[in-house]
Amino acid sequence: MSADERPDTGVERLVRDALVSEDALGRPFSERVRHSRRTLENYLKAGGLPRWMERVMEVDARIAQERQRLETAYRALQGECGSDRELFAQRWRAVAEAAAIRSGELNDLVRQHNEWYPIERDLPMNPRTGDYVRVNGRSYRRPEITAEWVLAQFPAA
Repeated sequence: MSADERPDTGVERLVRDALVSEDALGRPFSERVRHSRRTLENYLKAGGLPRWMERVMEVDARIAQERQRLETAYRALQGECGSDRELFAQRWRAVAEAAAIRSGELNDLVRQHNEWYPIERDLPMNPRTGDYVRVNGRSYRRPEITAEWVLAQFPAA
């Protein structure tokens, strides 16, 4: 059976009927639609939350989860080590190193946020510092989860 002799599928019949019918043209665009600029930027802004907003919420939530997890581990290790501060410091540094290694995916997301957030958010530059302006009084940059970050949050000493 050749392609010309093959029977139409249901989808092909629907498409053919829609193209042939008088309603195929639809209705005219509204006044608002005709006078608005159709650009890629407006198209992207129209759908859901902007990517920068989704990303910053995800980064903040995951950093908060990691901080909570580390705080629980910190308190548990303090209980295990008791008054032996040297043992605690040694074991806590090992936990901090492991946390930094385990947070590779989160750190990738943080780096992506730090690189793209000011561009996607269209932040203005501060001419004196040459850096982007602060958002609500704080830097837009988020910290990577490194051993140094863990030890700054929860000191081993």
